[in-house]
Amino acid sequence: MRVTGGVLGGRRLRAPRQGARPTADRVRESLFARLDVEGAHVLDLFAGSGALGIEALSRGAAHAVFVEQAPRCLAALRANLAELALGARAEVVAGEALRALRRLEATGRHFELVLLDPPYASDDAARALEVLARSELLPEGAIVVVESSRHRPPPAVGGLEPIDERRYGDTLICRLRASARGGRRSEPG
Repeated sequence: MRVTGGVLGGRRLRAPRQGARPTADRVRESLFARLDVEGAHVLDLFAGSGALGIEALSRGAAHAVFVEQAPRCLAALRANLAELALGARAEVVAGEALRALRRLEATGRHFELVLLDPPYASDDAARALEVLARSELLPEGAIVVVESSRHRPPPAVGGLEPIDERRYGDTLICRLRASARGGRRSEPG
């Protein structure tokens, strides 16, 4: 597994032997070809080895918060960030994703890009999307990317408008945009 583009393009990434399903290089490359991440604050939820958030940092994102709870994944994630000297632009939050979202919101954080890659067989994507849509974490226009099984696409959630979806074998990548609604900030912070 490698970083597919940006200043770190070609650099190797570690992945845990168990407990993660890293996003394939070709899927990451295709996804990031359709995203403008320059200067963005990124949230990599269910981060695993951190491949998605690291890809965003490599391509110009200002900062990334990585949320992961599995010890093996956390070890690989921390090793990747250290080996790529990304510590100044990255923050690791160890813990359960929904609790982490509530803690991040309580500190007034905002993200222009959120990357969700939960276990395919779980309902974690649906629950995380609901929390995100009701939260103050997403300014209007923020992009949320969900990776799921094509057999379990993410549900429609009010406040998150579908942009597009692409299939890569069993993998489905859906891009959503945060819409303006009551209580949500209209500018990034």
